[in-house]
Amino acid sequence: MTLYYRPVPVAHGRHRLAGGWTRFSQVEVLQRGQSPRVTDDIPAEVLERLAMPRAGMLGLPLDRPRVMGIVNATPDSFSDGGRYEAVAQGHRLLDEGADILDIGGESTRPGAAEVAVDEEIARIVPAIRALADLAPVSADTRKAAVARAALGAGAAMINDVSGFDFDAAMAPLVAEAGVPVCLMHAQGLPETMQDDPRYDNVLLDVYDALEARVRRAEAAGISRDRIIVDPGIGFGKTQAHNLAILRRISLYHGLGCPVLLGVSRKRFIGTLGGAEDPADRAPGTLAVTLAAVAQGVQVHRVHDVGAVVQGLRLWQAVNNEKAEQ
Repeated sequence: MTLYYRPVPVAHGRHRLAGGWTRFSQVEVLQRGQSPRVTDDIPAEVLERLAMPRAGMLGLPLDRPRVMGIVNATPDSFSDGGRYEAVAQGHRLLDEGADILDIGGESTRPGAAEVAVDEEIARIVPAIRALADLAPVSADTRKAAVARAALGAGAAMINDVSGFDFDAAMAPLVAEAGVPVCLMHAQGLPETMQDDPRYDNVLLDVYDALEARVRRAEAAGISRDRIIVDPGIGFGKTQAHNLAILRRISLYHGLGCPVLLGVSRKRFIGTLGGAEDPADRAPGTLAVTLAAVAQGVQVHRVHDVGAVVQGLRLWQAVNNEKAEQ
């Protein structure tokens, strides 16, 4: 039976998690059908994978949390309904402190319909061309043809919410281009993914699925140091599933890749926080983001960049004994 090792973050642990700011001395051992147990007896190969510093992303070292600003070039985004013109939105997020911009032209909210390739390209390419000289740009797409056009326009990374499941041509394209890629976990397609999502053990099922995606990417010629993983909060998952992942998200460092988290303004935050309007969910988004930062999650994909950047600065100051008074 497979054993899974989740590093348990502590303030003054012996080891640095993924070479970053979080420390650990013990791991929680997880096994299907068994109760978790905590131990400081960590197998050497597991410790090496957990403590190994992660490669930088798009020229950005991952020794501190990074903020990816969401640029929606869509008329039907769940969070802003197409309220912002994409280029202006990108400039605003950079002014607020975004490290990376993630530009997408197809909504993947629950119930969203697929967008035609030509339309998706027309939505994102002008924004990428206008913003790629100002900051690293990721193209949020699951289609190889769109990714190719985005890379040609200046995108430096692909964020595939299907984890290479949607388009078989995506993995060879990314391998050929030599760019970083984020592989996300999703159960089903946006049109139906929230109808009745089920798992035997969501935390471990998602781990296994991401591990399979990473191996498939490596088989296609993409080195692990160019892969980022995302557990896909809200993508074919109930509120209980989302919370189970978030409580133990440090498990996914065991994949040996940086971890990206996208919780911004999601429905479960509104439900738990009493915020019906997605635009009112910045405080809840920040709370979940900081909880994930405490577990070593390196990249945070958010709408409200200014609020998150401010929160991270305060979190870092409080947790850094050498911070200026």
